[in-house]
Amino acid sequence: MIELLRFLITILIAYVVGKLISKIKLPSILGWLITGMVLGPHAFSLMDQSMLDSKWYRVLIPILECTVGLMIGTELVWNKVKKSGKSIIITTFTQSLGTFIIVSFVFAIVLKIMGLPIYLAFIFGGIALATAPAPALSIVHEFKTKGPVTNTLIPMAALDDIVGCIVFFSTIAIVAGNISTNNLSPFMIIFVVLLPIFIGIVTGFLTGLILKKQKNNKMSIFILIISILITSTIGFLFNYKVLPSPVLNFMLIGMAFSATFANIINEEQLETLMREFNPILGLAIIIVILNLGAPLDYHLILGAGLFTFIYIVSRALGKYLGAYLGAKITQSPDTVKKYLGLTLLPHSGVSLVFTGIAVSVLLGSDPDSAHLIQGTIAAAAIINEIIAVIVAKKGFEWAGEIESTKER
Repeated sequence: MIELLRFLITILIAYVVGKLISKIKLPSILGWLITGMVLGPHAFSLMDQSMLDSKWYRVLIPILECTVGLMIGTELVWNKVKKSGKSIIITTFTQSLGTFIIVSFVFAIVLKIMGLPIYLAFIFGGIALATAPAPALSIVHEFKTKGPVTNTLIPMAALDDIVGCIVFFSTIAIVAGNISTNNLSPFMIIFVVLLPIFIGIVTGFLTGLILKKQKNNKMSIFILIISILITSTIGFLFNYKVLPSPVLNFMLIGMAFSATFANIINEEQLETLMREFNPILGLAIIIVILNLGAPLDYHLILGAGLFTFIYIVSRALGKYLGAYLGAKITQSPDTVKKYLGLTLLPHSGVSLVFTGIAVSVLLGSDPDSAHLIQGTIAAAAIINEIIAVIVAKKGFEWAGEIESTKER
């Protein structure tokens, strides 16, 4: 009960700090992230390590990540996506693979000069692909952004997770097979990418059939909440009972789940459902962002070195240039060419998961490299996340997709 009370106080503080941050025309998410770091285990410990490790917390966060996935999935209505589906797929591949190539290439040169293992360059490249959709989408949610950049970003967030998982797990499987005693099965790649989508589609299909017959708004919300809990529970069973380690992306499960039922019910019903669900979704976003901030040790900023700087800059170049190239190939609007890459910079959540997996694979055979990766990405996650949130908001602003900008 004391842990729960401390958690509720943290949420309240984050909400207030977010409101204060928004007063100076910065996104509320920045306040939530900073609150997570300041009240996390590395500072004031209102959210201490025992809370982060507790069973109730480790159950709650994946459920809320699944819930946040609805922000993306409910926008993946086929009638909307097919209008720009080709350009989104091409741009997703160019910015993802472009990031992998640039980061890997830059690190290969640096590591060669410093006499360190070259294979680390590809691990850095694989981790760099990851884009945390929650920060950018929270800006979309808060500022009600509308326009080509927003329309491209939302479906891309779903595809980006899939491409990121495929490239990272392929890379780590090859590395593990060559240098590690912990062999990572190639089947893990298939499971990690396809299993969340399969779970989401099955539960989303059944939910869609039930919601389609439902006319009462309150009952629809109740059905949606129960369905999210059932979907998350199935994810838990696979994560902890079937897979050798818990690596499933619950946000991807939520994306597939919501995209499926969103294409079954009619557009008016979907709009009403999400409007009623909005307060729950807003709370889920705050907690998910708090969870991103809490594990981040601000002391690492002081220890950030050359590798951290190289990682942040090369990743930003990869995302921006890759998105620019994809937008140019597909003849997307100028705003997409110029500013889409800026909205793709938030990174920490998925990158820390990937880092944990890479460290566990390398620790037995190459502990020095494992610690190098861990320190670099942890420091980069803190510095990059604060900068990236501000830059992402500016990207939407410069693209003219924040309605209130004109009013201000």
